[in-house]
Order: sequence, then C-alpha cells, then structure tokens
Amino acid sequence: MHKGIVIITALPEELAQVHLPGDIAIYYSGIGKVNATIATMKAIHETSPSLIVNFGTAGSVQAGLQGLLPIRKALQRDVITTMAPRGHMPYCLRPQEYTSSVDSGYTCGTGDSFVIAPDPWFDESGIEVVDMELFAIAAVAHEHGVPWLSYKYVTDYADEQAVDTWERGKHLGQQQFLDVLTKL
Repeated sequence: MHKGIVIITALPEELAQVHLPGDIAIYYSGIGKVNATIATMKAIHETSPSLIVNFGTAGSVQAGLQGLLPIRKALQRDVITTMAPRGHMPYCLRPQEYTSSVDSGYTCGTGDSFVIAPDPWFDESGIEVVDMELFAIAAVAHEHGVPWLSYKYVTDYADEQAVDTWERGKHLGQQQFLDVLTKL
C-alpha cells in the first residue's frame, strides 16, 4: 500500500516511528536546511523512493491558521543578498521555489531561524507558514526527480511566545498526520 514512501521529519518528538506502518521508512533530519538536505539525500540514496513526504511543525504568520495544513509551495525566507531579490539565491539556475504534488495548499517559507516577530516580506511573498526544513527537502527531491508532499502542523503564531508554544505542542499534529497518511 505505501510502497516507496519515505517520510522526512525533523524530530522524533514530532512523529514517533512506532506509530508508522512497517512499510514506510522515516528519516529524522534534525533542525535546519543543511540537516534536511543530508537526510533527504540519504533517504533517496538508501531507498529510491517514489514519494517523499515531509511532516513537521510550522509557525503561522497569518491569523486563524491552525491544525494540519497541506503545503503547496516552498521558498526560502532567509536568503538576503544585495545581488538578488530576497528569497533568491544569486547565480543559481535551480528553481527559487518548489511546488508539491497537491492541487491546493499553503505557502511555506523556510529558513534557519525560529521566527518570533512579524516580517512584512512574508505578506509580500504570500508566505502563510514558516519552518526550518521544507525548502531543502523539496530542492533535493526536485533535483532527483522524486515527487514530494508536505504537511505542516501549526504549533505557534511566530511571535514572542513561539519557542515555548512550539516546545509544548510539537507532538500534537502526529495523529492528524497519521490519518492523512492512511489515505496516501
């Protein structure tokens, strides 16, 4: 049923392996884009998946978003240079944003920082949630021709309480994700 699906999640506290069907491999990346890149490369090398599914937590930067959200688009929120627009890596021929295999969903801005304050650029770019891994996972999947999906559980509202709220709620989206996983 799940042949060829690999799940990439940052932390075991977000999704415990014991709850997954035995035919699904899970890779824990750790936090951040470099760690997510390494885990995704390892997953592709070891399993040759037909689908990569990222599950993780996210901060909402739009009022009212909550629960488990399908992600349609991933872009980088922390690439800020004077040589290209924000979110764009200068002199890079690879895509500057990646689109998942879902028909509709939300836009996630990935960066190597925990967002704790508003940023007008998020609104300008259509970013609705923020995380620390998805762009890297999507980029590696794209580079290797592997379709990807992502589901993010909103744990916080990217404000001054975000770290504490995330810490308390990082495990809460697990069951909702497992319900979605049974339908894949």
